[in-house]
Amino acid sequence: MDRNQKLRAEARAAVLKAMAHPTRVYIVDLIERDGPQCVCEITSRIGVDTSTVSRHLSVLKSVGILQDSKQGTTVYYSLTCDCISEFMAGLEKVLSAVHRRDVERFQAAVGP
Repeated sequence: MDRNQKLRAEARAAVLKAMAHPTRVYIVDLIERDGPQCVCEITSRIGVDTSTVSRHLSVLKSVGILQDSKQGTTVYYSLTCDCISEFMAGLEKVLSAVHRRDVERFQAAVGP
């Protein structure tokens, strides 16, 4: 692996690591589906404290998944690009393939 390949792999891993938490996946899904959200809106939807939501938002923002914009005194978070739906669709395809494989293994194990 050359230097550029290593840097690219590290950058990709950082994004995947940021997405490797169910709450952050939910936040990204929420913003992708419903549009920009403020911390208070996300907090009420998730049901955890504001500081926890803020930490999750900070992680997502630090790797470039989210961006923020201030409207008056309220900060709204939005996706940096619309490619997240394609990313999530790819994940769903992986999950479906794993499920099919698991079903086939189970059926092979228990017989017809």
